Amino acid sequence: MMTAAQMRAARAMLGIDQRQLAEMAGVSLPTIQRMERSNGTVRGMIESLTRVVEALDRAGVVLIGENAASGGGGRGVRLKAPP
Repeated sequence: MMTAAQMRAARAMLGIDQRQLAEMAGVSLPTIQRMERSNGTVRGMIESLTRVVEALDRAGVVLIGENAASGGGGRGVRLKAPP
């Protein structure tokens, strides 16, 4: 899953604020705020988490999991290669 730090980093990479992410994901602003206040892994309703991850994916962000292949190792985010 995604960490709160990854979520904030993804928004920063896209240059969007919490309200814009909420609109993109079809969830409320307080939901995004609660997610970003989580310690470690983001907590919330599975449907809301899925919507946020899918919105970030549509916007071009790849979430790198703890054990996913990555040149630098560890968790992170990166922009997708342009189509």
